[in-house]
Amino acid sequence: MQRALAKLGSDLRDARRRRRIPTAILADRAGISRTTLAKIERGDPGVSVGNCCMVISALGLLDRLQDLADSRVDTVGLDLEAEHLPRRIRLPRSRQ
Repeated sequence: MQRALAKLGSDLRDARRRRRIPTAILADRAGISRTTLAKIERGDPGVSVGNCCMVISALGLLDRLQDLADSRVDTVGLDLEAEHLPRRIRLPRSRQ
């Protein structure tokens, strides 16, 4: 988990720098402090998901976040669901 958070923080820092946005301006746009932004960019696990989402939104990357756990690309979930599909489907007996 720590590696994933560190990569996310690094990727967000790189996105900010590519856009040439200073930390003070991004923090203001995201509604967080510069200290919190620095923690996010370091991959600190103590930062709330909401604060990370605010930074992602301020960078214009929110549409990618919405697809993060999309069930259409959840291969493990789809495989587990497929295991529980019925082998046969029978029509109910009619009452007569």
